[in-house]
Amino acid sequence: MESRGERLSGEQLLRWRRSLLKAGGRPADLDWLIDLAGGLGWQALQAVRLHPERSLELRLSCQALAALWQRHLETDEPLQYLVGRCPWRDLELAVAPGVLIPRAETELLVDLAQQLLFPQRLLHPQRLLISQQLLIRPRPPASWADLGTGSGCLAVALAGLWPESRGFAVDLSRHALAQAGANLVAAGLGDRVQTICGSWWQPLAAQRGLLELVVANPPYIPTAVWRQLEPLVRDHEPAMALDGGADGLDAIRSIVAGASVHLAPGGLLLLEHHHDQSSAVLALLRQAGLEAVCGHGDLEGTLRFASARRPIN
Repeated sequence: MESRGERLSGEQLLRWRRSLLKAGGRPADLDWLIDLAGGLGWQALQAVRLHPERSLELRLSCQALAALWQRHLETDEPLQYLVGRCPWRDLELAVAPGVLIPRAETELLVDLAQQLLFPQRLLHPQRLLISQQLLIRPRPPASWADLGTGSGCLAVALAGLWPESRGFAVDLSRHALAQAGANLVAAGLGDRVQTICGSWWQPLAAQRGLLELVVANPPYIPTAVWRQLEPLVRDHEPAMALDGGADGLDAIRSIVAGASVHLAPGGLLLLEHHHDQSSAVLALLRQAGLEAVCGHGDLEGTLRFASARRPIN
């Protein structure tokens, strides 16, 4: 990718943008490229429309940006891979082919972990005062794990929240694990999280009965549905991170089956799943002997997450 930037007027930029869109693609995707690769954010782009006479400078030349856009249109390669970065939560993560691109909805797993581990924060102020008087002090989990870490997005977010906790990021793909490790190091969190190669619980034998929180965004798309996904996803993102088997529940079954052994008493399991799998996932959690089984909605209210705890006794 060409590294030199380019100075031009707002009018020139808008004319250039219109010319690229004539070749196809969504305006929002092109603006995302101009933002992340060109360094011109959404607000700045709006300001250009109001004041097209002003000059501005792009981080990359128009020629370099146009080449990336054309490649995206011709090959369906995700822009995140072409740029090598993906904004997620308050982070900017490195991503590359062979590693699942973090989705915005997965950010909610971090919020759910905080809410379920620290329910006092949701109490009425008077009840919170009572809990404080009773010396009920919330504390971060002593140890937690991210199963199928991929880019490491969840591991980076959780390690940033709880500096004193010990984390484990697990993935079967060594390529993904290397990417997760690089993102942890870039965030200054490499010493807080151990990256381990293996399938789900298998590399965590030493942590049996000790993990107070486990999160997972496993492959959960039914194979028939995965085959019909848009080429942007199906042909470029790793199938092993998306294809969940005939009913989409293969990985979730494996995770649920090992939860009661690996979680600490009272430990919390949080899962992301397909938009139509809530009933099936909740049933699996109950059948495994877990308690406090609950489904959680995404920002649109669709049940996309499930939580459960290992019984204390």
